[in-house]
Amino acid sequence: MTTATRTPAPTALRHEPLTCSIGAEVFDVDLGEVSRDDDLFSELRALLTQHKVLFFRDQDFTRAEHVALAERFGPLEDHPVVGSDPDHPGLVRIYKDLDSPPEHFENAFHCDATWRENPPFGCVLRCVETPPVGGDTIWVNMAEAYRRLPETLKARIAGLRARHSIEATFGARMLPEQRQALHERYPDAEHPVVRTHPETGEQILFVNSFTTHLVNYHTADNVRFGIDYSPGAGNLLQYLISQASIPEYQVRWRWTENSVAIWDNRCTQHYAVQDYWPAVRKMERAGIRGDVPA
Repeated sequence: MTTATRTPAPTALRHEPLTCSIGAEVFDVDLGEVSRDDDLFSELRALLTQHKVLFFRDQDFTRAEHVALAERFGPLEDHPVVGSDPDHPGLVRIYKDLDSPPEHFENAFHCDATWRENPPFGCVLRCVETPPVGGDTIWVNMAEAYRRLPETLKARIAGLRARHSIEATFGARMLPEQRQALHERYPDAEHPVVRTHPETGEQILFVNSFTTHLVNYHTADNVRFGIDYSPGAGNLLQYLISQASIPEYQVRWRWTENSVAIWDNRCTQHYAVQDYWPAVRKMERAGIRGDVPA
């Protein structure tokens, strides 16, 4: 009687960039093994820092391995609206079927949970079930989005800060008392419009669909008349948010069963294309706690 053994892990993770700006697909690796192997994990993390989002196919790992892999990056966090797997806290089940049609939260360019004081470091997302066609996800390199802004605009937004809200997004469909309770639990967070990546030093455009307004724009340098502030400040914010929609900064991933994406939430945004309903799309996500943007 013989015992099955794993093929020895390669000394380097074979990968190919998917665009000139962001994303790489990684081949010939078992993420369940990565969750237990220090050297493989170190290589994976280095690739993530370089490419900002990594993609894998045919990853038939367990939920426990999914959680263990994500926890190598840091502690996991629950989501206040979307429930976690009861046996694996922090593993959020995003299941869309006939009983739960798309809610149109995901199909906007966003950086996860910037309504938190410390938004997530990143996520490990696995596709459990996918539509026969559709349901892709797009990621955006927001460091590149900042880098290619006009220098005059970079000077204009330097030092600006913005408010981010769960009450104005997930809370909008709730009854007033429920919305107020959500706001009390998660007060609006204030973050710099341009944050610095704590590992690479890159400057990142850090506004998205959770951002409601600029909080320190109304100064004598910016506002001569009321129109400079309203709609002037709002128009500036919407222009900055719109940078995520530029294809040159993006990568688009077509999901298959047991495919996985791991992304750095500090420097990317993403958009889950909701073109598939009434087909079924089931995803499981482990979000990793992050730091306070600076």
